[in-house]
Amino acid sequence: MKPPAILLMGPTASGKSTVALDLAAHVPVEIVSVDSAQVFRNMDIGTAKPSATDRNAVPHHLIDIIDPTESYSAARFHADAVRLMHEIAARGRIPLLVGGTMLYFKALREGLSALPHADAAVRAAIDAEARKRGWPALHAELARVDPMTASRLKPADSQRIQRAIEVFRLTGRPMSELLGRRKTEPLPFHLEQLALVPSDRRGLHRRIEARFESMLKKGLVQELRELRERYALSSAMPSMRCVGYREAWQFLEGEIAATELRDRGIYATRQLAKRQLTWLRATPATTFDCLANDLAVQVRRYLDIRLASHSWIPTRESVN
Repeated sequence: MKPPAILLMGPTASGKSTVALDLAAHVPVEIVSVDSAQVFRNMDIGTAKPSATDRNAVPHHLIDIIDPTESYSAARFHADAVRLMHEIAARGRIPLLVGGTMLYFKALREGLSALPHADAAVRAAIDAEARKRGWPALHAELARVDPMTASRLKPADSQRIQRAIEVFRLTGRPMSELLGRRKTEPLPFHLEQLALVPSDRRGLHRRIEARFESMLKKGLVQELRELRERYALSSAMPSMRCVGYREAWQFLEGEIAATELRDRGIYATRQLAKRQLTWLRATPATTFDCLANDLAVQVRRYLDIRLASHSWIPTRESVN
């Protein structure tokens, strides 16, 4: 029997962290973050990282592992997460993978496509072209060499346009052709896939609004000021493309006013949630209403039944 692993997926502000901590109080788990923003050190407020108290109470992994000047890929996540899952299972615990970066979940479930690793020189050249010609022009170039990929990207989606062009320049083949070819083995775990989705989109929007306003009150702008003083950052870096930081950067550059910062940040977060929910609709998972008052109890009761068949799992008392 394959050892179990729990995938707890959901859009931003769906309550994933609260549910994860509740599970950790009842089931011997270790939490693996599936969040492309929480990997960055010193980016705490805008990424809604777990508090120091929570991280001390339950082992957390893949948080604060690179500087904001660095990049983190789905391939690196796959390697890190699989290694950690094996280590956690070897300790007699259950890997609990929690987050909203759906591409990382997809890489974990389905394996990696046969895509080349990132090439700093090629990316720098693409960025230089974008500064001269603009990303819409590069999107048009992508449409000529890889129309399938270009058709699903917006002309301003710089990060994904850059990657698609990079793949073509490195391999001479369109990314859409390479995506169907897998180079990793199936994951040797029994996956319990859970999705937290809202029964009322407006309810999630209210949470998103309150969450972003809270980030501003906690000092998101000041956090970015300190990051810019500490690191040689640019707006083109993946860390600074994260929702919230991108808008705060525009505010510090004088491109938008304080009221626009709030409105743009909330809008961008809503759009992120919309994309996450689109991914989840195509993902086989057991769904729970993230707006339910007893959400954590529902998830825990469901997993109690599902995990009962894995008799090798120790109780919390035997682990401690």
